[in-house]
Amino acid sequence: MCKKGERTMLEEKYMRFAIQLAKQTMQQTSPNPPVGAVIVKDGHIVGFGAHLMRGDAHAEVHAIEMAGKKTQGATLYVTLEPCCHYGKTPPCTELIMKSEIKRVVIACQDIHHVVAGKGVAQLQEANIDVSVGLLQEEAKPLYEQFFHYVSEKRPFVSVKAAMSLDGKTATETLESKWITNEVARTDAQQYRHMYDAILVGVNTVIADNPRLTTRLRGGKNPIRVILDSTLRTPLDANVIQDKATETWIFTGKATSDAQIEQYTKHSPVRIFKMNTNDVKVKDVLTTLYEQEVMSVYVEGGATVNSSFLQAKLIDQLIMYVAPILIGGKRAPGIFNGPGIERLTDALHLSIDEITTIDGQIKIVAKRK
Repeated sequence: MCKKGERTMLEEKYMRFAIQLAKQTMQQTSPNPPVGAVIVKDGHIVGFGAHLMRGDAHAEVHAIEMAGKKTQGATLYVTLEPCCHYGKTPPCTELIMKSEIKRVVIACQDIHHVVAGKGVAQLQEANIDVSVGLLQEEAKPLYEQFFHYVSEKRPFVSVKAAMSLDGKTATETLESKWITNEVARTDAQQYRHMYDAILVGVNTVIADNPRLTTRLRGGKNPIRVILDSTLRTPLDANVIQDKATETWIFTGKATSDAQIEQYTKHSPVRIFKMNTNDVKVKDVLTTLYEQEVMSVYVEGGATVNSSFLQAKLIDQLIMYVAPILIGGKRAPGIFNGPGIERLTDALHLSIDEITTIDGQIKIVAKRK
């Protein structure tokens, strides 16, 4: 018979397996959360699975199908509280009960109002032993974007920037390629794969003609979001012509239908005409939320970055710092515009990560 400490170590092993399964599908399931599930009976893993894509079977379903009749009297380890409502798929709680699983161990309780404790309650009413919280802190990063999306009713926003040690993003002549080295730039590419959308301003499109795609092999391309109040995006720009992924352009109310028609001929390009002449980032995020975009990766310049800072809509800052000095009074920094007038009104962040990448410093800071 296993001692209590041995049982705990085994249970953590099973839950870590479930967490790893969920990690492999992050951003494939948006706006649904990634979930991993493992079924154990008599000390053996008899089934496991992950939620692969929105609308597909949930992790618990895959695990139960693999386990077959071995689910009777088994224990299910799952990273998030099982759903208990009808959506694009039936409730997982019903299948768990029908499968005669006797115990369910959950890492994180769901905060979405349609689940939020109701899944646990249904299982307990069916006399299933339920425990919540095993490796909760390890599982929480899986649901950072999802929980934010649900609670704040807007996408999770990360701003990425690269600068010199003295805080410059370019020289006075606006030369900026490249502040950081190739290794740091490759590291930054991983985030494009991890977000639903990548956002820049029209000036970046005009100056650099970027593709805004994930250049990592096997990576997923995010939706390309362009802030363009007067619809100046060149029709021959890569984001219009390459069809690598969707391009959504947000423009002001003064933009004519004739202008818009020039762009909508180029599928998959969409134009969102806002209610103000100048596109406001808060309104953009509201629209993206309504379009079920859960996360946004901002790679704009100082003007776009400043608009998010002024609106206090930065949830995470990902900064790459190169060991060079540029100087220059007119050399741009990460933010421009009026900035924050009082320190008490500043956007407060907490440092989550500091690492060195081939001689470059990477800092990840999250909003408190």
